[in-house]
Amino acid sequence: MTESARLAVEYAHPEHLFRARELSEQLGLDLLCGADLGRCDYESLLRVTAQGLQLQPTGRKAPGPVWVDFVGGAVAHRRLHGGGSGQLIAKAVGVRQGVRPRVADVTAGLGRDSFVLASLGCEVQLIERVPVIQLLLADGLCRAGQDLEVADIVARMQLIEADSIAWLAEQAGREDRPQVVYVDPMFPHSDKSALVKKEMRLFRDLVGDDADAGLLLEAALAAAANRVVVKRPRKAPVIPGPAPSVQLAGKSSRYDIYALKKLA
Repeated sequence: MTESARLAVEYAHPEHLFRARELSEQLGLDLLCGADLGRCDYESLLRVTAQGLQLQPTGRKAPGPVWVDFVGGAVAHRRLHGGGSGQLIAKAVGVRQGVRPRVADVTAGLGRDSFVLASLGCEVQLIERVPVIQLLLADGLCRAGQDLEVADIVARMQLIEADSIAWLAEQAGREDRPQVVYVDPMFPHSDKSALVKKEMRLFRDLVGDDADAGLLLEAALAAAANRVVVKRPRKAPVIPGPAPSVQLAGKSSRYDIYALKKLA
């Protein structure tokens, strides 16, 4: 099934018509108005709403929409109560007193890990190759940039629309290359929450599995100035290639760290 058959752009209110039409033309997708989710012929809809751009699965028992929200919900709770620089991801990328590395998140997705790192003071580049996810990220960053509580955090986040392997190849040897390259390949999450399951379903429909994870690791090792950090399920095998220098394991996931040069 082609992407155009799986996905369409949808809006419900006339004030969103211009933006919806713009997106449908940009992506080459059909444009719908006020679609019935239970009877829709498309697997998912990219919906233009007053709350922001949303990716909505269809069907009679479809879960709610997926969208990028850096202001409220789980992201806000983690920002306020997540443990700050004591979080495992912070330790993995090398955050410590006086050290806030420049990070390239080359599998940006919905940007949650990037936001955590930016909230800790890191400059973060978000690299995303899938056009629909790029649009969700751009929409979330735009809305968050207008919120006084998180605008300074979002200012440290730069969205780059590119294929990560090609982008990393361009960074190798540059003086301003990322100090840390962060990689979170697509894998089957063991987390049983409905949120994770619906996101993984939608992302797999759009992205598929990361069959090029080995090539991505190779490119990351060639580009990073100081270290590469790979997020994996706690009991999953390492990505084929060089062995990580050290591993930091949590309850459900772990970080494989490939140390290249000491962070200072």
